[in-house]
Amino acid sequence: MRAAVIEEHGEPLTIQDVPYPEPQPDQVVIETEACGVCRSDWHAWQGDWEWFGIQTGPGQILGHEPAGIVADVGADVEQFSEGDRVTAPFHLGDGSCQYCQRGHVNICETSMPLGFLDAAPGAFAEAFPVREADFNCVTLPDAVDFTEMAGLGCRFMTAYHALTDRADLRPGDAVAIHGCGGVGLSAVHIADALGAEPIAVDVQDRKLDRARDLGAAATINAAEADNVPGEVHAVTDGGADVAIDALGIPETCRNAVGSLGKQGTHVQVGLTTDEEAGEISLPVDTMTLQEIDFHGSYGMPPVRYDELFRLIDAGTLDPSQIVGETLALEDVPATLSSMGEYETVGIPVIDEF
Repeated sequence: MRAAVIEEHGEPLTIQDVPYPEPQPDQVVIETEACGVCRSDWHAWQGDWEWFGIQTGPGQILGHEPAGIVADVGADVEQFSEGDRVTAPFHLGDGSCQYCQRGHVNICETSMPLGFLDAAPGAFAEAFPVREADFNCVTLPDAVDFTEMAGLGCRFMTAYHALTDRADLRPGDAVAIHGCGGVGLSAVHIADALGAEPIAVDVQDRKLDRARDLGAAATINAAEADNVPGEVHAVTDGGADVAIDALGIPETCRNAVGSLGKQGTHVQVGLTTDEEAGEISLPVDTMTLQEIDFHGSYGMPPVRYDELFRLIDAGTLDPSQIVGETLALEDVPATLSSMGEYETVGIPVIDEF
């Protein structure tokens, strides 16, 4: 089968013929119908994240925002059959640790990140396996098509979890969203749909234009502002209730924290590059004196997918609005490379394999 494979960090992916996966007893093999191309793929391609134990090496097949059809079923799998329309989260849980048992699969003790390790080849391929399939796979409703599900992948569901679970977003809250890539634009759309007031911050006007289309109540071009937190305070009359850093560099993280009013909540979604290696300094005294909360947010437990599906069915959320373009597998190397220049708008989705 064909797959887009890392040969060397920072060098273009190559389209190769690789062996078709054979399922282990607990696995299913899914034929890929769609898969998003995410900034996390870009990080892995660059060789980032060694500092927290993930080092994606040569030979890896990336891709962690999949949707497809079950093509083969392991002997121990009970809940899925060939022909089922499914998806899976990018954080594949073991189903047995204390966090999985409590519904927090996204922070499983032995989480296997799809597309980032040899043991979990990803969906930039015609097919890919999923471990503990009965636990990790999710059946797609007929109303959700494959491209839409790929748009729901890592970035959209991460934004939803960040806003609803970690920030406890309420209608009327002012939400400052710093960085309008795929996860940032998803956060804008979700915040607007849930009755909050998103303020979008980015350095590119075309991304801010897209944010306005998705419901941003105000936009700020950080490249033109002398004081980004001050601009947010002016727009919100005293500071945002919630701030999201959707990029993961020192400037966006500190600007997001500085955007908050007293007793505001910051949610860190963006992961750092090798320049920061996971470390960013913060104004902790100000955070203490103003009782600012700082939360991390990683993915979303798949037990909550049904909630997202209901909101889509009701017309409250529309992840297809975040899909920026559809691609063929051959387009992936160039698209991934362009992410280093922040050229993509919205979520690119592969739908031709």
